[in-house]
Amino acid sequence: MTAGVNRFDWLSEFLARCEDEMIRVRGSSVRALAPAHLLHLDVEDWGRTAAVAKELDCRWCALWAEQLDAETLQVNACLSREGDYFVLRAAVPLATPVLPSHTPVYPAANRPERHAQDLFGLVFSDHPDHRRWIRHQAWAEDHYPLRHDFPARPEGVGETPPDSGYPFFQAQGSGVYEIPVGPVHAGIIEPGHFRFQAVGETVLNLEERLGYVHKGIEKIAEGRMPEALARLAGRVSGDTTVAHAWAACQAMERAAGVDVPSRALAIRAVLAERERIANHLGDIGAICNDVGFAFVQMQCSRLREDWQRGNQFVFGHRLLMDRVVPGGVWRDLTPQCAKLLLTENARLRSELDELLSILDDHPSLEDRLLGTGVLPAETARTLGAVGYLAKASGIDLDLRRDHGYAPYDRLTVDSPCLQAGDVAARLQVRAAEIRHSLELLEHLLKRPPVGPVQAGWRTPAAGAEGLGLVEGWRGEIITHVRFGDDGRIARFFPRDPSWLNWPILEQLIHGNIVPDFPVCNKSVNGSYSGQDL
Repeated sequence: MTAGVNRFDWLSEFLARCEDEMIRVRGSSVRALAPAHLLHLDVEDWGRTAAVAKELDCRWCALWAEQLDAETLQVNACLSREGDYFVLRAAVPLATPVLPSHTPVYPAANRPERHAQDLFGLVFSDHPDHRRWIRHQAWAEDHYPLRHDFPARPEGVGETPPDSGYPFFQAQGSGVYEIPVGPVHAGIIEPGHFRFQAVGETVLNLEERLGYVHKGIEKIAEGRMPEALARLAGRVSGDTTVAHAWAACQAMERAAGVDVPSRALAIRAVLAERERIANHLGDIGAICNDVGFAFVQMQCSRLREDWQRGNQFVFGHRLLMDRVVPGGVWRDLTPQCAKLLLTENARLRSELDELLSILDDHPSLEDRLLGTGVLPAETARTLGAVGYLAKASGIDLDLRRDHGYAPYDRLTVDSPCLQAGDVAARLQVRAAEIRHSLELLEHLLKRPPVGPVQAGWRTPAAGAEGLGLVEGWRGEIITHVRFGDDGRIARFFPRDPSWLNWPILEQLIHGNIVPDFPVCNKSVNGSYSGQDL
């Protein structure tokens, strides 16, 4: 698909089906929320429209809300089909903020709807689970932090009481026992609670409780200038700083009508692929370490460290923070630096050929990874899996190819897709993505476009909005930005892939033994920070 061009060949069928169901849909041009088509709905049609989309095999991607004025909340749901995106939108009275839930049709909507419930006070009338998700005990029942009347930094707030009364699922029966893990873990990882029910060593059920360190990113984004928002976006999840900053800048640029120079887009892709490689190296090592194969962990850590030192030397930051800016990138890439990066590519490729051959033929590793944590394709599709989690279960989804945003629209993106759906397959997808990212880097560094690396910024009109769509290393990132007065941000919502992938961990662990939880968890590797805005 050519960047900036939406086919929507199937949209007429969707609208015809809605008409058959007596659903009133008012369409807007693609430019209204570029690059998606925008469809306005009445509140009573919200749930039925999701059912029509499901029948047409549309994929549910994201939900976010915003307060427009003193009387109105606006709810948005993003769906996709064949690399095209469309957004359903409904206005809900603030006095009676009730609308149907998408969760009965799309289970992936569960936590995003509860997020909107907690932070905006929306009520999804037929939602199967009304428990608090994000707020825990930090705010009173009638306080909704993302409404306009709630301050970003409330005064007189003491220590948050412990969330000890959360009603976890209870499994009953002879021999059933419960294992609480977290929220505080060994090491330096972020807090998340996992509650197991098991018989012997076999896991019957797992339930997650996340959101222990709510950062307030959506709230503190309000009133920022574009440059400051790009910096904030790069801190949604520290291991995905390039992709989140790119998605936020992409959304802002579309809202402002700014065309980013081709050379800047190529440098953004170099940054994104280097971010992808660094994280996949870390995950391959960590997966092997969780089953006692420490040798691979040591080698991957060494390779990742060398790679990030290259980031520091060439780009000035190990994690590549603040390298993507509105309108382009922070500075040009010199021929000398491009040559250095190509040398790094060749060195990493040589080392990986030797290291990955060990992984491909190591019986004790296969014994722990093959058949462990199997995610069937149907479950992955139902829960909206993205990234390596989807690809390892036979769902061939990659925005770099399917949505084709620049500069990937002029490159060949070879996205790996396996069928086994187990931990071994998720490791193999990561390894294949590293190899392909090295190929993309070769092309980008040897034949970069010429020209400037920043475009002049133009202040968008109040109310202008855009959608950012980027394939991060974990998968699809969707970011919505709306501008207010004076070119400042009125609304920012970044949907990390972890929103969709975390609930899948609860499913793929069923029937596995408790000691396999660490490796199953690492094979998913959801971001706590990316999910807890």
